[in-house]
Amino acid sequence: MKGLYRDFFLHFDIIVMGVLFLIGLIYSIGFHFSWLTVLIFILGLVFFMFSEYVTHRFFFHIKAPKNKLFLKFMKRIHYDHHTYPDDLKLLFLPIWYSIPNLGTLCIIYFLITRDTIQTLAFGSGLIFMLLVYEWKHYVAHRPIKPKTKLGRNIKKLHILHHFKNENYWYGVSTPIFDGIFGTLKDEKEVDTSNTAKTLEERM
Repeated sequence: MKGLYRDFFLHFDIIVMGVLFLIGLIYSIGFHFSWLTVLIFILGLVFFMFSEYVTHRFFFHIKAPKNKLFLKFMKRIHYDHHTYPDDLKLLFLPIWYSIPNLGTLCIIYFLITRDTIQTLAFGSGLIFMLLVYEWKHYVAHRPIKPKTKLGRNIKKLHILHHFKNENYWYGVSTPIFDGIFGTLKDEKEVDTSNTAKTLEERM
């Protein structure tokens, strides 16, 4: 078990995102605490959960592109993860993907509010939920048994996404948006897909 925890917490991408989270949290809420900054932090959490679902469903599962460079990108970002679901090298979102995407959201937020402290609080919420997402994803693919019923259910749903049908159960950190958008199904009502492990072959 120590090795399993070490593989997660000492992973380079997790360390980098963890440091960025602490910097943003300490500066925004630690040094400039207000209930507004706390609410903005929570907004960041919720927005990440929503964007996680939308990105997973409508971008990570797009039909394989014909452009070779774009296909290579999609294979690294998600396709190969479905083919080799337990490969640790494919389990985490790379920082060259996460930082530009979360950074863009923060820039958009700043352009709307023109408030640096709020932007840092929002960004801290995004990164915190990213780390939660990474942990839930890690647990789903490693021999770790969650202690709570909710945790065990989230792990089960992600395993179903990989091995039952890739068209359902997109939420990794939470099933909330699957429930809202109709992709949270009883496994007995869903047919087994032939392309759950080969996203490139989806028509």
